[in-house]
Amino acid sequence: MIDESARLDRSSPVPLYQQLAEQLHGAIETGALSVGGRLGNEIRLAERFGVSRATMRRAIEQLVGAGAVVRKRGVGTSVVDGWISRPIRLTSLFDDLASEGQKPDTTVLVNEVIPASTEVASILNIAVGQPVLHLRRLRGVNGDPLAVLNNYVATHLIDLRDTDFSRIGLYPALRAVGVRPSMARQRIGAREGTPEECTLLDEPAGGALLTMDRITHSDTGRPVEWGRHIYRPDRYAFTVTLTAG
Repeated sequence: MIDESARLDRSSPVPLYQQLAEQLHGAIETGALSVGGRLGNEIRLAERFGVSRATMRRAIEQLVGAGAVVRKRGVGTSVVDGWISRPIRLTSLFDDLASEGQKPDTTVLVNEVIPASTEVASILNIAVGQPVLHLRRLRGVNGDPLAVLNNYVATHLIDLRDTDFSRIGLYPALRAVGVRPSMARQRIGAREGTPEECTLLDEPAGGALLTMDRITHSDTGRPVEWGRHIYRPDRYAFTVTLTAG
């Protein structure tokens, strides 16, 4: 825990909540507050540091906004391993986590070949009823859930029957069989999570979740995969670089 004797400069133009947030964040970075550890009761923390509950609440909100801690109903405020900030480019979550030196955790929930529905067939430009691979996976890092990934893959173009998706991501699997994702159309949004989704992602019932739909084309120009994914909003963000027109 952070040193409770840490000084707050009450004459400083820097607000007390900002000073507290910086000290708590420093304790997280040095390991004094470890990942998975809890900050403790808000009222007791306020008493320890000699500030009002409102000031302590604002300090914690700063940490939540920075992705350093998360609040969960019935659990309290816990230290996490930082935001997963994903650039908008044609990579998979598996690729992005691996590139940051983090080890993705994957639980395969569904891995089956099913007849293409009208919607899936239209998106993948195949006949209704044609076989497609349906994957549903829970992806996390360091044991912390991040996303539920739903994918539909055109099996007449790609044979992934022997792929162990608990150990490899979809894009690396595609590249391994000679399919190179080269272009995609993506839509990012948000919606209320279903009870099952919130349970899988350890989110409060009915909480808002980040969504991403992506249709991926190979270098031949054909649509090969459709993904419909949901992400925890407290641990995940997309980053976009904007330039003047």
